[in-house]
Amino acid sequence: MKSVSDIKVYLIIGLATTFNVAGCSRQTTLKEAFKKDFYIGAALNQEQISGKDANAIAVVRKHFNSITPENILKWSLVHPEPNTYNFEPADQFVALGEKNNMFIVGHTLVWHHQAPDWLFVGTTGKPVDREILLKRMKEHIFTVVGRYKGRIDGWDVVNEAVGNDGQMRKNKWVEIIGKDYVQKAFEYARQADPKAELYYNDFNMWQKGQREGVIRLIRDLQSKGVRVDGIGIQGHYGLDYPPLDELEESIVAFAELGVKVMITELDITVLPSAWGHRGADITLNFELQEKLNPYVKGLPDSEQNNLAGRYAELFSLFHKHRDKISRVTFWGVHDGQSWRNYWPVEGRTDYPLLFDRQYQPKPAFYTIIKIASNKNQ
Repeated sequence: MKSVSDIKVYLIIGLATTFNVAGCSRQTTLKEAFKKDFYIGAALNQEQISGKDANAIAVVRKHFNSITPENILKWSLVHPEPNTYNFEPADQFVALGEKNNMFIVGHTLVWHHQAPDWLFVGTTGKPVDREILLKRMKEHIFTVVGRYKGRIDGWDVVNEAVGNDGQMRKNKWVEIIGKDYVQKAFEYARQADPKAELYYNDFNMWQKGQREGVIRLIRDLQSKGVRVDGIGIQGHYGLDYPPLDELEESIVAFAELGVKVMITELDITVLPSAWGHRGADITLNFELQEKLNPYVKGLPDSEQNNLAGRYAELFSLFHKHRDKISRVTFWGVHDGQSWRNYWPVEGRTDYPLLFDRQYQPKPAFYTIIKIASNKNQ
């Protein structure tokens, strides 16, 4: 693997030639470049799924062979009321994937966020008991997974159940059902569609504590005869994190569990950390605007170079472990779509993906295409 300095020198040469990397045709697509390695996926929002954002769909059809929905299959959107399901967006999403012969991922069945309030309370307004919540979970999973049985290829069954300390995250699922809610979710999903791949998905799994906690969770499920087909490592990264050696350790450790490893939700922020200002309206504060949102007018070439270098490092690592990694999914299609623009604070302008706000490929795009071309020769 090239050193960071080697990669940056290599990229400066690319910038000087208008990003037309030597030996790499501009017509090469992402899915073609990595066809021998792993699926290349993108997360789609509702405008894209409905066809309103036609330019984004053109990019998706050209470059990606796997799709995941950003929000439409999360509980609060697909099942907002006890006896109400909203399947129209999900039907459009699945039809889009089928029409374009893509690997279709459902995201997500059980999560502590974006779960409607009614889910955890009874008619009296008091919390439901274990049996009622299990019944609601089963009904939801059987209805949603059952509707797309044989059509959605893989499901993020449980999302973010383990904390940074490696212990089960405290949430209403744990409070009401107990820690075995994860087991029950996988069992119900397996019953609803025995042939679909079932995944556990989480963030910060490059950190030792969380990595070891997820390993314990999966081993416990396996010891009880519960089949888990894959682990999704969320890739919400920055220019200087995570350390590549720690990320690599997680990829190897998860693969040793006998499951597929996926890089999910991949994006790389170029902005300063804003977690200490969560909830702030930076548009009303000039000082914060200058500090937290420095690239309103565009990303300087130097930062484009840094972003491309970071993607080069990551994709060199992913390619090295292509025997373990089955899919790499970007969390969005283009920069304008990214959640990074509004979280953890509203009103920022970030550049975390491979395509810009005009749907054009960025230097990072050509860099990883070149990596694939060199590695597969």
